[in-house]
Formats: sequence, structure tokens, C-alpha cells
Amino acid sequence: MRRIIEGRSSIAVAKGVFYNPKMSKLRDVSVMFLKAVKPKNARLLDATAATGVRGIRYRVEAGIKDITMLDINASAYRNAKANAKTNRVKAKIIGKSLQEFAGSSHEAFDVIDLDPFGSPAPLVHDALKLSKDGTLLMITATDTATLCGAEGSACLRIYGSQPIHNELCHEGGVRILLNFIAREAAQFNFGVEPLLSIADMHYMRVFVALRRGASRAAESVKASGPVAYCSRCHNFTCKQGMTAQISSKCGYCGATMRLFGPMWLGNLKNSNFVSKMAGISGKYGEKTAAFLHALDAELDLPFFYSIPKITSYLRSSSVPMNIVIAKIANKSAVSRTHFEKDSIKTDAGINEVIAATKFVSKNV
Repeated sequence: MRRIIEGRSSIAVAKGVFYNPKMSKLRDVSVMFLKAVKPKNARLLDATAATGVRGIRYRVEAGIKDITMLDINASAYRNAKANAKTNRVKAKIIGKSLQEFAGSSHEAFDVIDLDPFGSPAPLVHDALKLSKDGTLLMITATDTATLCGAEGSACLRIYGSQPIHNELCHEGGVRILLNFIAREAAQFNFGVEPLLSIADMHYMRVFVALRRGASRAAESVKASGPVAYCSRCHNFTCKQGMTAQISSKCGYCGATMRLFGPMWLGNLKNSNFVSKMAGISGKYGEKTAAFLHALDAELDLPFFYSIPKITSYLRSSSVPMNIVIAKIANKSAVSRTHFEKDSIKTDAGINEVIAATKFVSKNV
């Protein structure tokens, strides 16, 4: 049995129990999220506990005192219990699946962490059974091949959306996941408010607050809609509304655009919470701090423009990103995005982005 130190906790990893050291940054981010949101007297459910590392860190580092952990795997159940004891963490550890627990429990939690291997889709409904007004859902998806369009038919079957399979795919996957959660939550008369949404390495993670009310549920469903993408000039357009209609003709180059979705087209974050997280991120290392500060600075707009794709369309040489950004910033809001390298989010249209790229290409 190997033992690792993560955060301020000592975790033993038993044979056959899943532990991914590469996900430690995500667990850092989750701890920071809870520290920033500060849910008072919160009852937290770790629905896929494995070693128990997440629940233990939430108690030790974020001060969450009432923690329940679930894992149907007998080895994981014993491993989580032993790790809780080693770290002097009092937690209710139950050897059941989320489905079994949700079917037999009448409890409601303030925070639910759902971090399964693969798709969270089969588990979201059961998590919502254990939710109430104000519950915070922290949901991870590692089925990125499905959400990013490599397995388009699987995405239609599991999430009910046509995925994007190009440079927009990671943001598209996050928005497909949020659309799915919003539709599931609406069945329980919950609206959704994304507080933080990220895509990194091989996973996507969304942090969502549930808001009770039929009108809020309806508004959340209406926040999704179709997305059109032009594979010639890399223009895109989107429109909220589950029955919204958008033209398939590109407004810039006239080519036929492909339609995708439906996807969540509302906000991806709450800027106040993300700023608080960035403010405390220095305790978790330079890379994690840089990641949080980048998220804080990123504009909260649907999708982005890849500058290398734009230069390819223009048949020009590569251009310095910082100079393109400075040129656009003279007239419009603009930022980099964590979803794709060398890409920008901006409220400028494709015309302005291409004009700025042309200018820089000819003058730098």
C-alpha cells in the first residue's frame, strides 16, 4: 500500500482503489472553491469517494465538518475509513452506490461532489434527489472523447446534444454538460447558476448552484440553444432558446456553417467567487495560481477565435498574440481563454478580429 501527501492530508492508496495524482490540481481548485463560497454549516456528500481524499481535504482545508462519503467498492470503503481515521476526520462513510443511497435516503445536502470515472450523466438525476434550494453541485466529466465530438453519436445518446469536433470542442463540451444538468435539474424545479466551469487535461468540471423555482428552471432551460460554426473562416454564431433558429450561412464569408448543440449559452462563472479563489490560490503552487488568475481574467462570453486558425484562413504567417490582443483592445473587450492555446474571447465580431490580425501580420 503506497502513501501520498496531498494538501495537508496523508492518504494511503490500497490495491485496486482508484487514485489519480494528476487530478490533485483539480482537488486544489475544489478546496479553494469551498473556501471562497464558504457554505455555512454545510452538509457535504462525496458521492464517489474512492480513497476519500476529496472529503478528507474538504474537512481539513476547507473546514467542512459534516461529511458523508459513498463508495460501493468494498476495498474503497475500507480504504476511505482508514484514511479518515489517520487524518482524524469524522465522517459518515457508507458502502453504497449513489443510486442506492439516493433511493433509500431522505437527506438533502448543501454540497454534492460527483467525480466519477467517465460520464457523470447516469448519476446526475440521483444527485438531484439529494439536493435542495442552494445546493452546490461539483461535477466532473472525463468522457472528453464523447463531449468533444470524437464520439458524436455517443454524445447525442448520452447528453442529447450534437458536439463540436474542432478547436471549440472543450468549451463546447463544458456547455453540453451544463445544458444536460440544466435539463435534469428542471425536472426537480431547480434553475442552475454556474459559479465556475473549467476544462483541463482530460477532464471538465463545473461548479453549479441550484435555485429552486419553476420560473428559474424554465429560464435555465431557455439559456441553452444552437451554435453554428464556419469551417472556412472560423466564424461562429449562437442564440439562446431551445427552439431558436440561426442561419446556416456564414455572415462573413458566405460558406455553409455546421450546426451543433443545444448547448448552455449563459454564464460559465461567477466573477466574485473566481476572484476570491484567485486571491487564495498562491498557497497551492505557482501553476495552480496561474491557472486561477487566468480563469479570473477570462471574459465570460460564448466561444472564442483561434488566432492560428485565422492566420491559416488569411494564408499569412503567425502573428504575436499580445499585439493582436492589444489591437483589438483599442475598441473591444478581449482576453485569452484557458479552453484553447493562442485563442481569444472578445465581444468584437469576426470582421474586427480578422482586420486586427491582418494589420498585425502586415505591420509587425
